[in-house]
Amino acid sequence: MPSILPDGDPAPSDGRLPEGTAARSAGRDFSLYVHIPFCAVRCGYCDFNTYTASELGGGASQATYANAVSRELKFAQRALTESGIESRQLSTVFFGGGTPTLLPANDLASVLRTAKDLWGFKDGAEITTEANPDSVTKESLKILKDAGFTRVSFGMQSAVPHVLKVLDRTHQPENVGLMVQAAKDLGLDVSVDLIYGTPGESLEDWKTSLETAIGYEPDHISAYSLIVEPGTKLAAQMRRGEVPEVDEDDHAEKYELADSMLAAAGFTWYEVSNWAKTEDQRSEHNLAYWRGNDWWGAGPGAHSHIGGTRFWNVKHPTAYQGRVDALVSPAAAREIPDEDAQYLEELMLKVRIAEGLPLSALRDDARRRVAGLIADGLVEPGPALGASGEKRLVLTLNGRLLADRVVKILADF
Repeated sequence: MPSILPDGDPAPSDGRLPEGTAARSAGRDFSLYVHIPFCAVRCGYCDFNTYTASELGGGASQATYANAVSRELKFAQRALTESGIESRQLSTVFFGGGTPTLLPANDLASVLRTAKDLWGFKDGAEITTEANPDSVTKESLKILKDAGFTRVSFGMQSAVPHVLKVLDRTHQPENVGLMVQAAKDLGLDVSVDLIYGTPGESLEDWKTSLETAIGYEPDHISAYSLIVEPGTKLAAQMRRGEVPEVDEDDHAEKYELADSMLAAAGFTWYEVSNWAKTEDQRSEHNLAYWRGNDWWGAGPGAHSHIGGTRFWNVKHPTAYQGRVDALVSPAAAREIPDEDAQYLEELMLKVRIAEGLPLSALRDDARRRVAGLIADGLVEPGPALGASGEKRLVLTLNGRLLADRVVKILADF
């Protein structure tokens, strides 16, 4: 089952945010995340808050879900206004899951129209949906395009059948290329998501997946290392010895291969696990997370961040449906991280992006450790010495492989 929610303080039923949130929120870009928690089949590695039809129980259904989310969005607009948060147009919108495209395209379009009516979109707003290549058609993609979606992120994971089988991915590999081309023909930006390090995946298998993804000529490719979370089917299989354990050296070799092949194909890394053809084709929504901007997360288990206040919704779709039907906040709890937690979070997020972390954001003891990180080949010397202006901490390739270690060194824990 999906992982448990964090602990926090009680969230008020009217959704009002704590005093001081409005002042901290001023001047930040605003984004919307819409969580679609439905999947046809639960993948063995997945720890996300997703449910198959048999897990839903009474009181929740895919048929009524778009109306429930639209109800939350209206609640959100009212709660933000009553909290003194200045109304802002949306910079980015992202429909994730789960499999958003299990819902009819017209349902996704309806939710997007509600968001537009409530807040409006900035010029050039990026509006993305994730998609399983088997759950879209040329016709459904056109509905999404006509509704205002600008981008589709396809879950490919691998081009190799035996790897897909270990991951419990059920899509037909050939459909990825067909749907990528269909989306491109409509003028949509396209991203392809890959996973490396699956038990039994050879380096040649991974090379095949990279070559295939590059051959589709998307604008953007994400490559994530497989993380086996406790409680998943794959974790149980490892515990029983049915599949081999994750090998960190294997992950590092595959990451280096990805970076080399993607660079040769004209992609540039802008975050540890993300590469884009041009600066305009980066995922601005994900950058909003890494930069610490504001976003409202709608749907069961979705997390929000407004002016430094974090809150998260109840997990199960049935409980979520009950709350939005009752016109009360679906939030389960909230928190305002203390200064140390905020500092650690900024380190963890901004160290991962190619634009880097300003050295001025580091505490004195951390700033003194930068020279050692340069000497160890983990940090680029030019940006750290201010070669192009402001001094910034930018990871080398080796630093990207050891990003968590860099954060630990800077945070001294």
